[in-house]
Amino acid sequence: MLNLTPRFTGTLPADLPDSLQDLYQYSPTLTRLFLARGVTSSEALDYGLATLLPADGLKDIDQAVEILDNAIENQQRILIVGDFDCDGATSTALMMRVLGEMGAQVDFVVPDRFKYGYGLTPEIVQLGIDEYNPDVIVTVDNGISSHEGVDKALENGITVVITDHHLTTKPNPEAHAVVNPNQLQCDFDSKALVGVGVAFYLLGRLSKYRREAGRSSAQVSRYLDLVALGTVADVGVLDHNNRTLVAHGLAAIREGRCSLGILALLELAGRDPHKMSVQDFGFVIGPRINAAGRMDNMRIGIECLMADSMQEAKRLAFELDKLNKERRFVEGGMREQADDILRQLQASEGQATDTKTKPSELRSLILYQDDWHQGVIGIVAGRLKETHYRPAIVFAPADDSKVGAEDAIKGSARSIPGIHIRDAIESIAESHPELITHFGGHAMAAGLTLKKKDFTAFAEAFEQLMQNLEASVFEEEQFTDGELVAEDFSLQFVEALTHSHIWGHGFVAPQFDGLFEVLDSRILKDKHLKLSLKYPGVLYPVDAIWFNYDTDKWDYRAKEVHMLFELNINEWNGNQNIQMMVKDLAVTQIVP
Repeated sequence: MLNLTPRFTGTLPADLPDSLQDLYQYSPTLTRLFLARGVTSSEALDYGLATLLPADGLKDIDQAVEILDNAIENQQRILIVGDFDCDGATSTALMMRVLGEMGAQVDFVVPDRFKYGYGLTPEIVQLGIDEYNPDVIVTVDNGISSHEGVDKALENGITVVITDHHLTTKPNPEAHAVVNPNQLQCDFDSKALVGVGVAFYLLGRLSKYRREAGRSSAQVSRYLDLVALGTVADVGVLDHNNRTLVAHGLAAIREGRCSLGILALLELAGRDPHKMSVQDFGFVIGPRINAAGRMDNMRIGIECLMADSMQEAKRLAFELDKLNKERRFVEGGMREQADDILRQLQASEGQATDTKTKPSELRSLILYQDDWHQGVIGIVAGRLKETHYRPAIVFAPADDSKVGAEDAIKGSARSIPGIHIRDAIESIAESHPELITHFGGHAMAAGLTLKKKDFTAFAEAFEQLMQNLEASVFEEEQFTDGELVAEDFSLQFVEALTHSHIWGHGFVAPQFDGLFEVLDSRILKDKHLKLSLKYPGVLYPVDAIWFNYDTDKWDYRAKEVHMLFELNINEWNGNQNIQMMVKDLAVTQIVP
């Protein structure tokens, strides 16, 4: 049997809040799911725009509104400086669209991680001065740590507005306004907004201000498709506020009221917009937008989201798809190299090493190679984290032409629950100030820059920090939402589960478990396990698929299995059927 931890341990319906009684009458299983995620009233499932948190709590938002309003009225040149990921791209496209509708003179500078680095660097400011001569710079999805860049802008008489969501424990740069729910002394009730969410709030406030003043305005809610895409692609925590934003953006795409670029990307991937899911943001659209910033230049992604004709949108979507295929090829090679390095470490077990910790006892995976691609290190770190359940940091040269000991290398970090990766890096920066040049990020993802000669010292310091933590942090826990009743194996229930509710990071998608009789099994493409199963009370076989299945856990003689799974609807040739997506499996009986 699998060792699983139940998410919900209460009883139904004895302790059920009155406001959830109607939901319980519809589905006790859905009620259990929501209670397990902290939903204690039907109001928590109300995603009307009126339920969004008011913007008042965002520090400096009114100062930022006054700056932008004045810039529009006086036709000052506004320059948007974004980030080179999907959150940065959607934030930039949103700013361009809305400010343009208001009559602003607005342009954006293309973020290029290979030339200018992350954030509002002095180099980006100089590029902006040379090409656009701005009066106002507005950062989106960056800037909270850009002290040098802000200083350079101020020296050149440029007004600076920072909009960001990244964590900080330091004083802000000396910008004219800083809008960031995670800055010090900000009382906004949600700290989960991503960059495009912060931009949405600022533009919404600006729109209301100008409308009440009788000036040209815009309907910012028309662009919630961009907000939803950036929120999910940036793995924003889906608290109620973010779920509301995503729900409306998702509804707009399903109705075709969205960016032509999004529709073109969905068409290219063979996805029906009317059946768009939250997962499609993260696994279909997001990676293709991100590929522009990883492999080339984010301008392609931004222009795709801003395309005014379907012909142009399709052309740019095709370019993004090509870049994504290139990204996957490069990533595959890097992952193979990373796996080889880890295998060599394991093979060295028991031999003399320079490290104090045996390879099998490592609590972090920190890797670097001279020929690795800076644009893909974050994905590789994420894969390593998932496979080995260890925080992973993957480094590559900051400049492909340099690999000397004094040259900079950039790292991308991904973490596991229980380890706040940005705070861990900051701890090392404080105890070893000579090691880290720059860093920033979130609880689960961060970035940093070192000198190549300091790589080993940093890796050892980080590993020692991990060794000081409780061992239980590094033991992966699998959660279940319990068993299903026979009535749950219906298209109606699965449709309500997957299509009518918003699941994701911080409001995790349901996983169930149960004992199933194995009717049939076969291997697809030498790596996927396809099963036909029988569940008590269900009159027909239920399909299940285990992608990249664990051969050590499967026995072809299996008669019964205990399975952890998600529910899905598989559509083929116009027919729909329920399909279970296997997350883990244990054979409990075999054919004698």
